[in-house]
Amino acid sequence: MSLLAKTVDMILPPRCIITGEIVDAQGMVSPKAWGELNFIADPMCQRCGLPFDFMEGNVVDDNALCAGCIKSPPNFTQLRSSLIYDDASRNIILSFKHADQMQLVISFVPWLKNAGQDMLAEADFLMPVPLHRWRILRRRFNQSALIAQKLGKHIGVKCLSDGLARIRHTPTQGYLRTKERHQNVKHAFEVNPKHLDVIKGKKIVLIDDVFTTGATVEECTKKLLKSGALSVSILTLARVVKPSQKY
Repeated sequence: MSLLAKTVDMILPPRCIITGEIVDAQGMVSPKAWGELNFIADPMCQRCGLPFDFMEGNVVDDNALCAGCIKSPPNFTQLRSSLIYDDASRNIILSFKHADQMQLVISFVPWLKNAGQDMLAEADFLMPVPLHRWRILRRRFNQSALIAQKLGKHIGVKCLSDGLARIRHTPTQGYLRTKERHQNVKHAFEVNPKHLDVIKGKKIVLIDDVFTTGATVEECTKKLLKSGALSVSILTLARVVKPSQKY
């Protein structure tokens, strides 16, 4: 740590974004906050990463799929998320996205590396889900791009920050139903022409902050596969899990 950084930490010690407690470094969370976060671990759907809620004594197949993936297999190869999207993780993510707490990406990188270790080991490129230019002007940065850049640098995989473009400004997905979400993002993305030859036959890991219904990442996946990518996997910081989704 530089002298300037040490001096700043002495005057304004780094604090946990959730509890306000003093922590060792910027972006870290306190032990209390850590205990409130729900990290996703096996058993889970081997395709979409949906955590299973099996009763004690049940045998879990290593290749188990959730009902949704059996009924309608997604276009992506695999999806993994670090956290369940709940009150604790929501506070962190909203602070990162809307309160300029960009130092939190320091904490996100090891969480994502652990959740996506298999897909990251085989990845040729990382690529963030893009924002439309008008939304970037309001937020000042694309949170998914920042995560992808930091993660790529950490694991030594190139990040194509401009690999995908959002060519159509769409209303926010927040209050839309599943079918409406898919319709909302239809034809909203395109692959950057300068990367068309680069991604052909390559394995892409698409990075986003939260997985909700999958409408956005499915549309991005379709565009990448149509443009010649060998496979597309999804890695997100958190995912929504409704009670009815636990099997």
